[in-house]
Amino acid sequence: MDCEDFAYSSSILPLTRRKFVQGCTAGAALSLLDGLPAAAETRATPLAELSGTHFDLNIDEVPVNFTGRRATATAVNGSVPGPLLRWREGDTVTISVTNHLKVPTSIHWHSLRVPADMDGVPGLSFRGIAPGETFIYRFPVKQHGTAWYHSHTRFQEQSGLIGPLIIEPRSKDPIESERDYVVFLSDWTDTDPETIFSNLKEQSDYYNYHRYTVPNFVSAAAKEGFWKTISRRLAWAKMNMSPRDILDVTGATYTYLLNGNPPDANWTGIFKPGERVRLRFINGSSMTAFDVRISGLKLSVVQADGNDLQPVTVDEFRINVAETYDVIVQPQEERAYTIFAESMDRGGFARGTLAPRQGMMAPIPALDPVPTRPMSDMGMGSMKGMKGMQMGSNMVGMDGMTQEDMSSGSMAGMPMESGGMMNMPMPSAEVKGASPKENSSQKTGTIPYPQPGPDTKPFVNTPEPEVKSVEAHLKPTNPVHLHVGPEVDNVAMEVTERLNDPGVGLHQVGRKVLTYADLRARYEGTDGRPPTREIELHLTGNMTRFIWGFDGEKFSEAEPIVLRLGERIRFVLINDTMMEHPIHLHGLWSELENGNGRFNPYKHTVSVKPAERVSYLVSADTPGRWAFHCHLLYHMEAGMFRTVEVIP
Repeated sequence: MDCEDFAYSSSILPLTRRKFVQGCTAGAALSLLDGLPAAAETRATPLAELSGTHFDLNIDEVPVNFTGRRATATAVNGSVPGPLLRWREGDTVTISVTNHLKVPTSIHWHSLRVPADMDGVPGLSFRGIAPGETFIYRFPVKQHGTAWYHSHTRFQEQSGLIGPLIIEPRSKDPIESERDYVVFLSDWTDTDPETIFSNLKEQSDYYNYHRYTVPNFVSAAAKEGFWKTISRRLAWAKMNMSPRDILDVTGATYTYLLNGNPPDANWTGIFKPGERVRLRFINGSSMTAFDVRISGLKLSVVQADGNDLQPVTVDEFRINVAETYDVIVQPQEERAYTIFAESMDRGGFARGTLAPRQGMMAPIPALDPVPTRPMSDMGMGSMKGMKGMQMGSNMVGMDGMTQEDMSSGSMAGMPMESGGMMNMPMPSAEVKGASPKENSSQKTGTIPYPQPGPDTKPFVNTPEPEVKSVEAHLKPTNPVHLHVGPEVDNVAMEVTERLNDPGVGLHQVGRKVLTYADLRARYEGTDGRPPTREIELHLTGNMTRFIWGFDGEKFSEAEPIVLRLGERIRFVLINDTMMEHPIHLHGLWSELENGNGRFNPYKHTVSVKPAERVSYLVSADTPGRWAFHCHLLYHMEAGMFRTVEVIP
């Protein structure tokens, strides 16, 4: 953060203990932490833990104090986040959930392959848990890895109904470590979430305190010229948007927590020098993407969204809402290391420590500079000859753009086509190559395609060249042309595949940052068939009105996306907005197409950058009605939600 940014921020957000707790919103305050004695900190609270096959969970309101002010949270067994649940692959678990609230509630088992009526989405798969009622979830555990759980009822996730979930593999874990810690990241606010939602509807940048100022303009004009700076500012002004509009809800109201602890509590994980330490990062926040690093340590990323990867070594990674990453670190020195997770807009941070013993601390890194979105996030990309793009009633000029503003992608003129129910012959529900037992199990809600592992092999082992040949000839169906209107304020004229792009704010940090292009599955995928059709969906919105949706439609206006049991589909997501969206499909794996063929990584949440095209393969192997939505909580509630229905 430069001096003028600090001057602006500090004039609005005076440095108080509460602001320190929120993550030292004013960057200059970070220097005060060097050498701070442990006695100045609040004592960290460890995560409660439950293990076995039967669990009793009670949902109730409890008083909390994360910021120096009293507030009320929605808790599981009296804690926020809820207890760490530890299961074992192959067991059948029973979870008895009792609702002590005055309103209905629910628990969704994020990323778990379960029968649809156990998925926990009110209105789709079950009716919810009424006040005073006990609902019993019961299902076999068909996978392993790092996962989490949360409410799928209105804003209860924001108010604290979240928690980590670890599933141990049935056989020996191929990821070896001497220490194993959960690092659960979340964003807490003392403000009623209904008030936050209302504020966003009234003014979408209500919580954005990183706007441009006159000193910013003077500085930019000195570097790149007066008229280029004017042109760039006018382009953003025509959209009624700031290039520093990075997150909708920020440290202006959020306190960032690590395992339920604010930064001054300093949660600590113990190690002995030379030990392999496994850190299971879970982003259980409602609206915050974090950039994570541990100064002095390399991070070996070994798992994404609960699925094992071929290890890739980085200095830093971005974890969007609902994603999980497991990393291995191996500290060699007998000293403390700071786990640093700064919010994507640099408005604050969560923090913990790895140390040989309790009470030790390490310096906290300075926040990176406040990111500024490039013009390519408008969907202009590399179209040097184009003069504008569709944006409200105006054409946004491109004069004054520099090569640094351009993306390097070449996929221009992508057709504006729709998902939803497809008007084409459906393939047979039979899964070729699967055993009769596996085919018959589809109707009962069990899972015919297991999670890739050391003992699994593809049911259909299609040669790689044939797969690519089939993929090349697929075209989306049911085209729909998007137009600017009340629910769409931007249609990107060019979208590109940006899997090797670390994201806004991470291009020139001098650190190796993980990208989706780096993810390669450790084990070959279990469904080797090529897709038979393609569903293209556009992520759309109106920033000013805070309306979000797919293909220009809110959930209340949209028909379900219907899949036939057993078919293989490619989903294509095109982001026509200027914000990142973590898209989550319940009940089915999403096999991200990143160029690794049969070793493409399995994910449950796929983050899509502005003006980006992302595709993944889905095997419709479990019947039922499944939620498909942006995992930014207020985006989902504002309409970015669809139903995917898998039918026999």
